[in-house]
Amino acid sequence: MLTTTAAKEAISLAMPAFDTEPVDCAAAAGRILRQAVVAERDQPPFDRVTMDGIAVRHDALARGIRAFRIAATQHAGDPVSTLTDSNGCIEIMTGAMLPIGSDCIIPGERISVAGGIAEVEQDYRAARGQFIHAQGSDHRQGTQVLAPGAMLTANEIAIVASCGLHTIEVSRQPAIRVVSTGNELVAPGRPIEPHQIRLSNGPAVVAMLQLQGFMNCRHDHLIDDPEALRTSIAMHLREAQVLILSGGVSMGKADFVPQILADLGVRMILHKISQRPGKPMWFGMGPDDQAVFALPGNPVSTLVCCRQYVLPALMDASGRSARPGEWALLTESVTFKADLTFFMPVRLQSNIDGTLRARPVPTNTSGDFTALGGTDGYVELAREQGYFAEDSPVPLHRWDAP
Repeated sequence: MLTTTAAKEAISLAMPAFDTEPVDCAAAAGRILRQAVVAERDQPPFDRVTMDGIAVRHDALARGIRAFRIAATQHAGDPVSTLTDSNGCIEIMTGAMLPIGSDCIIPGERISVAGGIAEVEQDYRAARGQFIHAQGSDHRQGTQVLAPGAMLTANEIAIVASCGLHTIEVSRQPAIRVVSTGNELVAPGRPIEPHQIRLSNGPAVVAMLQLQGFMNCRHDHLIDDPEALRTSIAMHLREAQVLILSGGVSMGKADFVPQILADLGVRMILHKISQRPGKPMWFGMGPDDQAVFALPGNPVSTLVCCRQYVLPALMDASGRSARPGEWALLTESVTFKADLTFFMPVRLQSNIDGTLRARPVPTNTSGDFTALGGTDGYVELAREQGYFAEDSPVPLHRWDAP
């Protein structure tokens, strides 16, 4: 069996990169940027006033002038005014261009206005250049402000818009098909017999994908019939760039998926990883470079394998920049005797001392998916150890941050 690290490397090496496409900036949230974004203009593009008040010449203040005749009023968005009278001022609003001939802003709360005269408090001391956001002090025109590989969150969308880009080049959404297998599965809303269970893996996988921006997903449920499986999986392979199956990959008599995939020309890259839960994990590449993930059918195994292998692979293929690893301290000791990497669900707590701590949430079995409710992710306990003391630092994998 491959180690968890070797499994990730094997998947990464096999995954083809997704194509790119231009999208409207307004529809780019959650997508992966595939172009450099450069500044359209200096930022700010002019000397920008950051306080409501009056614009004056600092030299006049230095000469003891405290009463300034208001020559004009300038709002944000107005063309720039010019201060011609060294003893005058221009009433100014936040966001406006700094009037030509002025170099100091006096806040409105430090002045009184009567009869067109703005009088500065006698004890107020002002500095030259105060409350002025200098042109180009954030960045200059032509500066690269976003690199390819960024996920476009609200912050990045603001930057893209500020650069005047109506459309942006991003990774194309792959067509993803999620297939649940099993005679025992019954969809919500349908009558169920005592010997059956509700279908939950497929909807959970689709939700996990969509929450990370992969919206082109469809789900199908197939019974454990070899011919039906072969026909439907072949259809999904024709339609999809990524095929994710849940169930049918272990060693039971009804676990037909690996052989059917081989019959359909899918080349196996790996089968079984030295981990718990999720040891039977399978991955291969189809004849037309389709990525095929066959996840174990137990719900906890399905979700862990989807988060640990599928989502990072999709992000890599989308060109997203690598993310730094995250660690947390265990709130209690853990003993795990099997010679396997252990992915243990946790709830997180942040302490006043700045440490991030992970409280173990053991599942009854890998079928106990209800225990995952309210968890933040899982920690990775190395296979070389059997005992992990309280306060041990361990790698953390959040459900929502692949």
